[in-house]
Amino acid sequence: MGTPGGEMGIPLLEEQEEVLPDRITHMLVLSAFFAVCGSYVFGNAVSYSSPAESGIMDELSLSLAEYSVFGSLLTVGGLLGALCSGKVADLIGRRGAMWVTDVSGIIGWCAIFLSESAWSLDLGRLLLGFGVGLASYVVPVYVAEVTPKNLRGGFVSLCMLVIAGGMSMTYIIGSLVNWRLLACLGIIPCLLQLGGLFLIPESPRWLAKVGREKDMKAALQRLRGKNADISKETSEIKYKISLQQNGYIETLQQVSEHRIFHIFQRKYARALTVGLGLMVFQQLGGLSAYGFYMSSILKKAGASTTAGSITTAIVKLAANIVAVFLMDKFGRRPLLLVSASGACLAGFLIGLSFLLQDYHQSTDVVSTLTFVGIVVFSGFFAMGLGGIPWIIMAEIFPMNVKGPAGSLVNLVSWSGSWLVAYTFNYFFEWSSAGVFFAFSGICCSAVLFIAKMVPETKGRTLEEIEASMTS
Repeated sequence: MGTPGGEMGIPLLEEQEEVLPDRITHMLVLSAFFAVCGSYVFGNAVSYSSPAESGIMDELSLSLAEYSVFGSLLTVGGLLGALCSGKVADLIGRRGAMWVTDVSGIIGWCAIFLSESAWSLDLGRLLLGFGVGLASYVVPVYVAEVTPKNLRGGFVSLCMLVIAGGMSMTYIIGSLVNWRLLACLGIIPCLLQLGGLFLIPESPRWLAKVGREKDMKAALQRLRGKNADISKETSEIKYKISLQQNGYIETLQQVSEHRIFHIFQRKYARALTVGLGLMVFQQLGGLSAYGFYMSSILKKAGASTTAGSITTAIVKLAANIVAVFLMDKFGRRPLLLVSASGACLAGFLIGLSFLLQDYHQSTDVVSTLTFVGIVVFSGFFAMGLGGIPWIIMAEIFPMNVKGPAGSLVNLVSWSGSWLVAYTFNYFFEWSSAGVFFAFSGICCSAVLFIAKMVPETKGRTLEEIEASMTS
């Protein structure tokens, strides 16, 4: 979920469920497809401000400060949406929450499309961010809850791929059309999901939770197939819901405010350090700066914004696909180390290019180094630091604190995204080379942090991970 910036969290459900047979039905695929339309909107919204920057600033005569506010308001809205996402999804259901994201997104895109001044732009961006923040939670939760356990990993990973796809398509299309048409096109996936939600079932788990047992069975039957035997899965869902309602299990949706301070115990210190540390490095490493303002970076270096956007889009999408296949083969930790090292190199190359520009060196050298640096960052970041921190966060926290810990991590992530998105333009004007050397230094520190603190979770049960993290 950038995050902001692209890249998003993946809530995991309990691991005690019975393993179900492989069964991919048409309704399951349809349900996942319409759900991940929300992930596409996420990627679309995060990357919109980059190709739209020059057009908006020129047509509406916005100052640098005004555009920085516009860019960063997505993260403010995202923070608000993320904070209330669990309660909204519990109150009106997973489909209901996705409808809210669509309405918020449609109104937000329309406000941007019709804007003649900064205030309507900002309102649209804020509403869009609220929808994105809500979607960053409810989309992976819905996909996880409707999918059999042995298929869940692959289906949930679609969220990451579609976010990358949304970002890539926005970069490519944004290089060909003006900012108003680009905003208008952003409405299409919202409308597609809005209509598609009428065709797919509600989450069986949520239906069971609110006592609609008959509807739960009907929804599960639609998802598993007309002739599928759902008795075992139905009994498992009902059993777990009964435990939750009696207070034995705290799920990701049952975040209790009075228990938020429960996570600040010594036995959770390492898990909290790893979870928060990865999010801090993810955001302060420059994710929102590269995602929101790539066009202005390329333009200042004298590189082609069109070629940069298209190349970055292709590389980012390819890197996400590669990461899905490599994650369970080589593990989370090696990919994170490679990703942070590549991001460190990318920041250094871009910083060096602007340093050479300050000394009036060859324009071709400056533009080439910047171009290469941005492409390197996009590829390496996407394959590790972009999505894996969210997966590790879901794996290292015990179930009894996973809810409040997830909320805290979300808060830190969106706050870091806002900080970088809002301040980047000012630092970039003050010292173009300095800001990227700073990003490089932070990513270098991330390598050391990952090597020293982050455990390998591949091939281990949640119970084994919990024991190692709390001992």
